[in-house]
Amino acid sequence: MRTIVYDTGALLAAERRSPDFLALHDELTAARIRPVLPVVVLAQAWRGGPQHQISRVLKGCDLRPDDERTGRAAGVICAASATADVVDAIVVATAVQYQAAVVTSDPEDLHHLADSIGVKVRLFTV
Repeated sequence: MRTIVYDTGALLAAERRSPDFLALHDELTAARIRPVLPVVVLAQAWRGGPQHQISRVLKGCDLRPDDERTGRAAGVICAASATADVVDAIVVATAVQYQAAVVTSDPEDLHHLADSIGVKVRLFTV
């Protein structure tokens, strides 16, 4: 595995101390793989206050700001899938851009988005 993208469900799994997610994250960082984290995912998961587990995970991630390319790609995905979940669309667009797998708690929605643009994205469910 070269690259992996975390969606909001991954960060929420971290915060609830999911053993499966934390083991996966530790395995990735031990292999010097820095998961890609779109900034909108952080915005969706962060609720202020001390979120120690999310903060710990963030240290091992490559936080990516959204840009015009990602925004346009996410808009195309939303149109093609007839959905309005921009955050999930950005996760899929980022996964396509980096040819990456995604760690998610919502595989059905991400499959739907990817299928709508004719791509396959490997998903790890937490």
